[in-house]
Amino acid sequence: MTVPPAETAHACDITLFVACYNEEQGVIASIETAVAAARQAGRTFDVVVVDDASSDRSVELVRAYMARHPDIPVTLVVNEKNQGLANNYAEAAFWGRGKYYRLICGDDVETQETLFSVFRRLGEADIISTYHADAGARPPARRFISRSYTTLINILGGHRLRYYNGVAAHLRYNVLRWHSNAYGFGFQADLLTRLLDMGATCVEIPVVPKERTQGATKAFTLRNFCSVAHTLLEIVIRRAGKLMYPGIGMKLRHGVRVYRAAGPDQPVPPLR
Repeated sequence: MTVPPAETAHACDITLFVACYNEEQGVIASIETAVAAARQAGRTFDVVVVDDASSDRSVELVRAYMARHPDIPVTLVVNEKNQGLANNYAEAAFWGRGKYYRLICGDDVETQETLFSVFRRLGEADIISTYHADAGARPPARRFISRSYTTLINILGGHRLRYYNGVAAHLRYNVLRWHSNAYGFGFQADLLTRLLDMGATCVEIPVVPKERTQGATKAFTLRNFCSVAHTLLEIVIRRAGKLMYPGIGMKLRHGVRVYRAAGPDQPVPPLR
């Protein structure tokens, strides 16, 4: 894989990006669950919370949490205007310092066991992806939509992943360099297929989904349906591009040689 420049060197194992938009009921629990899982897995971490112009007490609660836990490295970024999950996902990667990067939804929908199962596998591949081990626990309509979406993405992208709606852990450098241009929930499939197209390695692990105890999913909105359509179009265009420029697909499988000019008082840097 291409060696990243020194500016993206990591200071901890993983950056936990906590997405927050009117999540006063779950954002603190989400942070605590993710921190507990990282510690259980023996991983060093930092936390980046991005509040996407919430109108509730989310920011107040996160700031209070930071004051109570000065030992936990938390960065809070507050957007003045709503930017959307995909944009925040890309931006938060610049605030983090981890080698790996993982989105933590602010509505506390993942268990510590699920996150632990992901964090303990870091280092085995470029991507640690999850799929539901007990898909039958979900309503039939949700299962049908999910399976249809997965099948369509696999057909269009030419891959064979079990699930594209889950939240994968990525090398943070890959998110910085190859982040999606999609705006809604479809960015996850866009990023996954893009990296797989370029030769990234992936490990899929089964997890048991957590039952939602309050609120409703925000996935089924007109904006997210438009995002999915955008993602499908991007995948089709990218696959067509691979046919015309097959060398693009070798980017992550082979490194590059980099030469840097030395300053007047500096030795010539070694080739890497």
